[in-house]
Amino acid sequence: MDLSMARRKHTPNQILKKIRDADVMLADGQSIAQIAKCLEVSEQTYYRWRNQYGGMKARR
Repeated sequence: MDLSMARRKHTPNQILKKIRDADVMLADGQSIAQIAKCLEVSEQTYYRWRNQYGGMKARR
């Protein structure tokens, strides 16, 4: 494992916020690679989150 990529545990609300942010970036025409870099996650993590949390709404 690359030591520069320290593992971080995100809460479900943090993940949902990042997915919403990614939706805005996608609408602006950014690539998935650019979005993953901005969110500081791997593309694989982005796709996993999208599959797990894509249809959920944040609780208030």
